[in-house]
Amino acid sequence: MTAIVAVEGLSKIYKDGFRALQDVSLSIERGEILALLGPNGAGKTTLISTLCGITTPSSGQASVGGHDIVRGYRAARAMIGLVPQEIALEPFEKVINTVRFSRGLFGKGKDEALIERILRQLSLWDKRNNRIRELSGGMKRRVLIAKALCHEPDVLFLDEPTAGVDVELRRDMWEVVRALKESGVTIILTTHYIEEAEAMADRIAVINKGEILLVEDKAALMRRMGRKSLQIDLADPVDAVPDALAGYDLELAQGGHALIYHYDTRAEGTGITRLLQALAREGLSLRDIETRQSSLEEIFVGLVKENAA
Repeated sequence: MTAIVAVEGLSKIYKDGFRALQDVSLSIERGEILALLGPNGAGKTTLISTLCGITTPSSGQASVGGHDIVRGYRAARAMIGLVPQEIALEPFEKVINTVRFSRGLFGKGKDEALIERILRQLSLWDKRNNRIRELSGGMKRRVLIAKALCHEPDVLFLDEPTAGVDVELRRDMWEVVRALKESGVTIILTTHYIEEAEAMADRIAVINKGEILLVEDKAALMRRMGRKSLQIDLADPVDAVPDALAGYDLELAQGGHALIYHYDTRAEGTGITRLLQALAREGLSLRDIETRQSSLEEIFVGLVKENAA
């Protein structure tokens, strides 16, 4: 795959000395969905704002489609669609005129067929003559996406696109994002909803304190860093983990009706066979066993905690 967004050594330092970005390097492939994860204040929005030309970098360089974001600002920005966190729309304007105006800002000619297609794709066609003030918060966010798509960008930045949106509408928007990817649009998504990244992203980038901690294929990341746990349901409850089992990473659960065993998938052996034998020696009868993989959320929290230490 070819990188459509290339970032090398990008830093942003404000006048008060605050370093919002620290030597960020990142390569985003054409046609992929990259989820940018990080806690509040990690630098997600600053990075997006810099790549979109809203904020000027202090050092380093970046390009979009081969166009430098500073020297070739207009060409780079023409390739970008941005859906910001804040809903800033003219409340008394009609939906369709709002989208038409955004297309005109990029010097694009009139294309009513394209505008209709975008509005239909986002379930906004029936609302095209409604004034913005008449829409729900979720529909306003869809208008923001329509505005970002109306000039046919190659790269779409979605900064917390489903914040404050109910679960059903959020899942509808996931389908919209998947359809955009299928049409060839490269998508960079920031989100607080880890399940959103887990459901949609091809790769995960984690940022904290202005630094990129990792960029990795989602599935590979979960294989490499995910721990597994084995839940052992007991036929009879116990008050405590038997002393003979103290050498195992066990914890009581469900009021003593279950034991949870944690193990590393990268280790040479899981130790499960030895554990089951030890349980039998202790006279503990098993009712059921079940394994589970660490979620992306658990991996993310662990990375951020490690970086904060």
